[in-house]
Amino acid sequence: MNSRNTINQAKRVVVKVGSAILTDNGRGLDKNAISSLVVQMAAIRHSGVELVLVSSGAVAAGMTRLGWTERPRALHDLQAAAAVGQMGLIQSYESEFQHFGLHTAQVLLGHDDISARDRYLNARSTLTTLLGLGVIPVVNENDTVVTEEIRFGDNDTLAALVANLVDADLLVILTDQDGLFDSDPRTNTQARLLTETKANDESLMGMAGDGGRLGRGGMITKVKAAQLAARSGTHTVIAGGNVTDVLPRILSGESVGSLLVADQQPLAARKQWLAGLMKTNGVVHLDDGAVKVLKGSGRSLLPVGVKALTGSFARGDVVSCVDSSGVEVARGMINYNSDEALKIIGISSDQIEQILGYQGDKELIHRDNLIVEI
Repeated sequence: MNSRNTINQAKRVVVKVGSAILTDNGRGLDKNAISSLVVQMAAIRHSGVELVLVSSGAVAAGMTRLGWTERPRALHDLQAAAAVGQMGLIQSYESEFQHFGLHTAQVLLGHDDISARDRYLNARSTLTTLLGLGVIPVVNENDTVVTEEIRFGDNDTLAALVANLVDADLLVILTDQDGLFDSDPRTNTQARLLTETKANDESLMGMAGDGGRLGRGGMITKVKAAQLAARSGTHTVIAGGNVTDVLPRILSGESVGSLLVADQQPLAARKQWLAGLMKTNGVVHLDDGAVKVLKGSGRSLLPVGVKALTGSFARGDVVSCVDSSGVEVARGMINYNSDEALKIIGISSDQIEQILGYQGDKELIHRDNLIVEI
């Protein structure tokens, strides 16, 4: 197995940077480390690769500003530290990326933004729009308002979910270790670096260690993140953030860190996930032309190809698409609720704004959220 030669073909990459890389041993943000990483990310972006940055460090930076030496346990203290630290973190990224003519956007996500299908579509749309504009989204958990019961738990998990969200080809997790070892290298000098393995290898969990003082995520969370990313076909590389030119070297296919390989390509995995959503909330009745287009070209479903609707559904619900005989030919996540969709079926997409009073998605169901021939 050698999948390194496919990494240099990646077109969309999520990079997660841990607190240990971004903070000066607990003494605030390490501006030199941030500058070095931005140089690398800017080079990748200018090469044509779309990039999403998931950055830890807000809590650690806030702790330093507040004079705290130990990570607090109380949720309200963590939220206060995150609120204070997020300001400095984003300012650092913004100023560094501007040196290379690149714009950044702060995106704070909560559990509901990904678990609720309507907000999932909104988050996905926002991120993909930013990427299309050449902007680098800087993502973090919305720590200032999240509750303990619904938090992601660590930014490794968040990064994997973002990779799912944007159909990333590659997730890179930068940490203070050189990668995933078969035992803890801090206590075993004979520990061996795993250069490449399958993300779903059951033995990996037994090799992972605990988290450090400043961060929540240890190697266990990184392995779990790689397994989560693999569900949508995203490969993961776990590597040392302090390694010279680590990101360009990974993207060139060089054997740096540990590559955890997904078993299938992103689009195929996403279609499989959609197919598994057996419960549908409505029926979309297609005309013969729309059926032919969906079956023959794999394009999105536009309002003009729909004759009628059955049932009540919300934006983001999964609906069944049937032909004139009532046979299901496709299934997907719809971009409008049933009341809105009823107003625009059968019309051209350029009339949507005039009818609804706002310009929504031109597709009733985007091809990435549509599976044909159930």
